[in-house]
Amino acid sequence: QVQLVESGGGLVQPGGSLRLSCAASGIIFRLNAMYWYRQAPGKQREWVATSAVGDRENYADSVKGRFTISRDNAKNTVYLQMNSLNAEDTAVYYCRVGLINWGQGIQVTVSS
Repeated sequence: QVQLVESGGGLVQPGGSLRLSCAASGIIFRLNAMYWYRQAPGKQREWVATSAVGDRENYADSVKGRFTISRDNAKNTVYLQMNSLNAEDTAVYYCRVGLINWGQGIQVTVSS
């Protein structure tokens, strides 16, 4: 069965950085695109970034230039490096693979 486990969240000051990790199991990782989403309080879940097969990357406009998605196929892990964080980035962050497989989510809070 597919399992996704996020880690690396927490509290960070505005302007700071965090790196999220999502370890996957139960899939042939290198053959799958991986996605990061986030859901802020009172808002719908939104797409943040994609790591496609072949190392192609795509980003939501709201994070472009600040966030970087990367993957380590040997470790079955996708990362989200988040820089220049601001309060609007506060959310629960989720990774996804396929159409229905989601991680449990991890909280990122940007606050002074």
